[in-house]
Amino acid sequence: MQENPFKGVLKLAVDSKASDIHIKTGCAVTLRLNSDLVESDLVADDNAVSLFIKIMLCQDLEQKYHDAGDIDVSYVEEGVGRFRVNIHKQRGSAAIAMRHVKSRILNFQELGIPPQIKKLTELERGIVFITGTTGSGKSTTLASVIESINQTKKKHIIMIEDPIEYEFTDKESFIEQREVGLDTISFDSAIIHSLRQDPDIIVVGEMRSKESFDAALKAADTGHLVFSTLHTRNASQSINRILDFYDASEHLSIRQALGSSLAAIVSQRLIARSAGNGVIPAVEIMFNNPIMQSLLIENKLDKLAPAIEGSKGEGMQSFNQSMMDLVDNGLISEDDALKNSDNPEALKMYLKGVFLGSENKILG
Repeated sequence: MQENPFKGVLKLAVDSKASDIHIKTGCAVTLRLNSDLVESDLVADDNAVSLFIKIMLCQDLEQKYHDAGDIDVSYVEEGVGRFRVNIHKQRGSAAIAMRHVKSRILNFQELGIPPQIKKLTELERGIVFITGTTGSGKSTTLASVIESINQTKKKHIIMIEDPIEYEFTDKESFIEQREVGLDTISFDSAIIHSLRQDPDIIVVGEMRSKESFDAALKAADTGHLVFSTLHTRNASQSINRILDFYDASEHLSIRQALGSSLAAIVSQRLIARSAGNGVIPAVEIMFNNPIMQSLLIENKLDKLAPAIEGSKGEGMQSFNQSMMDLVDNGLISEDDALKNSDNPEALKMYLKGVFLGSENKILG
């Protein structure tokens, strides 16, 4: 096999702790460092990009990429590391987006995740969503939760991914990792068949369709614990994204199903550390309880955020509460907190020590 022409820049990216690498024909290879895009000295010519694609894809996958225009794969560069890769076309030429997947799965403390996330590892049934926009670290947080379970509990865990990112080694748990396109034809099929494979926990890399969510609901209803991710910014948007899978006439029944099956929603955003050395997650945490259940069923999704703020004693926290803690501990700046807040005016008052107490009027 020919050597990858981008091996040097991939090593540079890993050594520099870049989160992403962007390769576009005719342009400088660009790295994402601490949320900023930085150009390297290497310009990607057409021959180099075509060779790299041939190295990463077998013949069948290469044909699939040419037919569809994009494809997701995982790739290991010997001596450098493992990457999650999206190969796509833009303006008629090839482009590649790569994310370095660390070989060691970090624990909650190393990631800067709030300790109450550990509660997710103690759940026995229900659906848990880890949400955030692209690049928010949700896959890393999910991997950390699963590894914590793997280290402490004897569970049969079936993971369905596209592609596989983190590779798990069995510790206390028995883990199976199935890759869509390689081990199963689709998320939907894999979830349905997993119910006959004696799982305790089912991990769905991403919830993409009504069929996937229907299967996940069935799994939760039959006593399983299901983890998945969504590309949403917060808890209320996550519920709306799920409802978007269905006709309006089905929304009440889906909200009722969520009221009984939803266990938790964890949303996160990565914010630059004030010390300038990387990023740290701001995290919204919602656990289902009678108040959340009522808000879901009654379609009062706009009141989820204040309800979360009023439930801190149960381990919940809003984005504003999370960012206020990060500012108070000197981990992020006030300016960055306000830029990332859904309600900057309220956060500004919190930072001044003024609390409105609206959480006391949630169900009104």
